[in-house]
Amino acid sequence: MATMAALFVKTPKPSHSFPEIRKTHFITPLKLSVSLHPNKKTHQRTRISCGLIDPDGGKLVELFVEESERDHKKRQALSMPRIKLSRIDLQWVHVLSEGWASPLKGFMRESEFLQTLHFNSLRLDDGSVVNMSVPIVLTVDDLQKNRIGESKAVALVDSGDNLVAILSNIEIYKHNKEERIARTWGTTAPGLPYVEEAIRTAGNWLIGGDLEVIEPIKYHDGLDRFRLSPAELREEFTRRNADSVFAFQLRNPVHNGHALLMTDTRRRLLEMGYKNPILLLHPLGGYTKADDVPLSWRMKQHEKVLEDGILNPETTVVSIFPSPMHYAGPTEVQWHAKARINAGANFYIVGRDPAGMGHPVEKRDLYDADHGKKVLHMAPGLERLNILPFKVAAYDKTQGKMAFFDPSRPQDFLFISGTKMRTLARNKENPPDGFMCPGGWKVLVEYYDSLVPTENGKVPEAVPA
Repeated sequence: MATMAALFVKTPKPSHSFPEIRKTHFITPLKLSVSLHPNKKTHQRTRISCGLIDPDGGKLVELFVEESERDHKKRQALSMPRIKLSRIDLQWVHVLSEGWASPLKGFMRESEFLQTLHFNSLRLDDGSVVNMSVPIVLTVDDLQKNRIGESKAVALVDSGDNLVAILSNIEIYKHNKEERIARTWGTTAPGLPYVEEAIRTAGNWLIGGDLEVIEPIKYHDGLDRFRLSPAELREEFTRRNADSVFAFQLRNPVHNGHALLMTDTRRRLLEMGYKNPILLLHPLGGYTKADDVPLSWRMKQHEKVLEDGILNPETTVVSIFPSPMHYAGPTEVQWHAKARINAGANFYIVGRDPAGMGHPVEKRDLYDADHGKKVLHMAPGLERLNILPFKVAAYDKTQGKMAFFDPSRPQDFLFISGTKMRTLARNKENPPDGFMCPGGWKVLVEYYDSLVPTENGKVPEAVPA
């Protein structure tokens, strides 16, 4: 996947160590220093502006310890109570440390938690409001709470007991799981993936405080080079002279309907007067439920889409969004949009039932398919972000390719659902020509072929990614 790695250029920082970028047909590597914080501008909806949108709160809040202070912090942590982070906890540390949740400075204290649950927003000291729709919290159980005692700081360690971060000026408060689940998902029905993975059996207390992350989070899975921080994305957009950035999040393989939507969005932005709109193709890279295609396979598939010329690599930046997935529909899609503001995006593409899923008990969707895009237009703190609703794309049998649905001739269109796509790939059958680039479809077939059937002959679902 070295080719896709060169879709961006990273300017080294003291706390990062980056691989050498090889020259490819995607971009010409350049060595230059670019300001990560362009001059502030008041950005209104559809206003033509040459600068990137300001982060929430006016600046990115990165939470890394200075390199010169690392040894000192490590010595301090030796005398602190320790909390072992789960895989999802570590992903949230990653999110917080790079400024995706700016202006948050750590895991939420109770006031921030309550504002998030009840208002989907945070009020800052100057009276302004920023969006924040999902709680970013750390749980502890009774034993851990007692062990912390009167300590004002705790050390956060990974599964191997390696120091990851220090949480200071801590506040411990009650974790009302039922309230959290009900207000985030709109239901307390059993079977919600994130709830079962991270909340149901978690501790009865939450601990918030100021986060100091010792070193940037790395996963050593061959994909770290794709995990651009908001600051690095802003640098790359500036290097490319972007005058607008439109973000497209996905947790599924890219088919030609997606590509049609993204290329049409760029066309629309050019017609609006922008000179160089850049696409941020931003697959979600944190926790996902077991039947989603794992991140490593999705990245292989995205690479083929670019290699086959379905998307223009000169106007596309591919990066991984490190957040875990909640599947909380209209509530969660606000978080997805807000985080992209901090990365420099001023346009956000939203589709049908964003961040949604089927009801875990009943045979229906958990959320109304149109509520996500409606909520984004009304959400507090997202007024600066331009929301671009999906056009419905389907396979046009008369043209033999994906096209925007024409309601005047519905008989000519074939809708291929995600379930249908997975079934075809599992059975090694080909979709209609023009549905997905051949290279991308081959990757999908290879993924399902890699799942070894069980004794009863059924192909198991993948483990959560």
